[in-house]
Amino acid sequence: MAYDFWAQRDKNIKKTIFLVLIFIILLGLIGYGVDVLYLGSKFPIITIIAVAVALIQSLVAYYVGDKLVLATVGAQPVDMSVPQEKQLYNVVKEMTIASGLPMPKVYIFAEDSPNAFATGRDEYHSSIAVTDGLLYTMDREELQGVIAHEMAHIRNRDILTMMIVSALLGAIILIADWARRIMFYGGRGSRRRSSGSGNAIVLVVFILLVILAPIIARLLALAVSRTREYMADAGSVEFTRNPEALAKALEKISTHADRVVDKATQGTAHLFFFDPLKRKLNESESFVAELFSTHPPVRKRIELLRNVPK
Repeated sequence: MAYDFWAQRDKNIKKTIFLVLIFIILLGLIGYGVDVLYLGSKFPIITIIAVAVALIQSLVAYYVGDKLVLATVGAQPVDMSVPQEKQLYNVVKEMTIASGLPMPKVYIFAEDSPNAFATGRDEYHSSIAVTDGLLYTMDREELQGVIAHEMAHIRNRDILTMMIVSALLGAIILIADWARRIMFYGGRGSRRRSSGSGNAIVLVVFILLVILAPIIARLLALAVSRTREYMADAGSVEFTRNPEALAKALEKISTHADRVVDKATQGTAHLFFFDPLKRKLNESESFVAELFSTHPPVRKRIELLRNVPK
């Protein structure tokens, strides 16, 4: 039976919104618990401070994060005198027209591993960077599939979405850490008052929430990242009308001798078209992999692409 890629994309959008709402609820519950149970205040002081810190971090990433990532990998603007790089520029221009987006800046960086990523806060401040390994591995159609995938990330504002998710994750980790410190190093009077007023069960639930919330938040962040990859695959099909091109590109990368991008880090891995750290977890389709991987299993991505309705 043919797979309806666009129906899945709509489901993924709803799933992402739902996951972000869970982030906000977790943050609110922890903050409210600290303020009420330990500080004796109904005004969410701790929550506001945690959100403010996360917001400042996000603003820095929002305005200069793309430049930092490009500098980290040593990305350079394409050289139009090099045939492969000129072809890359032309393919990006073609996909720009197909997507209806402004032309992003185009970069290349030295890595044998074939890979690519998009960065930038919106379609007017966006960049696409590819490894030279990608240029020498892909034919023109396969390159179109990869670039269209990255253009879909730009159109879908995925960088902005992941920035929001990262900010919420950072705020949850921060406020949970504060809560643990308050529980163990202070707030004894508040604990006694809570116990004496029959709120012992609420207190136990709150302690469990403080312990588990950072773990749950990390899992949610990974889930959003995987969801965005499926959506970008769907966007690539939409722009190129050629799902086989992207499927072949994924096959080539998955069987390439060098799949590790040496300049990639844990913090930037989710940006890449294909897992740049060659983690076995991302190649598995197990339940654990579904929870902890940054990218969907490549075999599943290829299968979905080859079952797109004609």
